[in-house]
Amino acid sequence: MSAVTDNAKLFRFELIEEGQTAFANYRRNGAEIVIPHVEAPPRLRGKGTADRLMRGVVEIARRERLTVVPLCSYAATWFRRHRDQQDVLR
Repeated sequence: MSAVTDNAKLFRFELIEEGQTAFANYRRNGAEIVIPHVEAPPRLRGKGTADRLMRGVVEIARRERLTVVPLCSYAATWFRRHRDQQDVLR
């Protein structure tokens, strides 16, 4: 399984699966990561890719002691469904 990486040049977290890239755009605001958009290519949808991407974003936030502000509707819904991951929310 691939790991989520921080593509700082494009301001997005990425997860590559099946040769395609799912991503979460972000902007850093001090110790916050603001996520305005999450996207998975059509071929990866329904396979849990976006879930694995979000889990990787949370791992990075914890490791770097950052909080997450999920503006994207997918990211906000994901956090509502995963209460055990909400410790990184602002």
